[in-house]
Amino acid sequence: MRDSAAVARDPGLQPERTRLAWRRTTLACTVATALGVRAVLHDGASAADAVTCGLCLLLWLGFLAVAHRRMTLLGAARPRPLGPRAAVTAALGTTALAMCAVAMLFT
Repeated sequence: MRDSAAVARDPGLQPERTRLAWRRTTLACTVATALGVRAVLHDGASAADAVTCGLCLLLWLGFLAVAHRRMTLLGAARPRPLGPRAAVTAALGTTALAMCAVAMLFT
């Protein structure tokens, strides 16, 4: 016998909330990257700053690719769960982006 809460659940709400969370995270990464680039360009970039800034931009683009793919997949009628490879890629990319931000602050 099925639980009444499971029958009443709207499967469209969870993917929508997850898609919105990906959008918020993408926006936060975009703002952090833009502020980092602005800080490097405003203070005059050394070679190390330029390399760190370029790495941040590459990480940001990688995160955007993973997030866009996930948001697109969530638009399906029955979205698939996030695969382990995509989850690890997103987590490592976010961590590396945070480490680049710290490196730009202290150089």
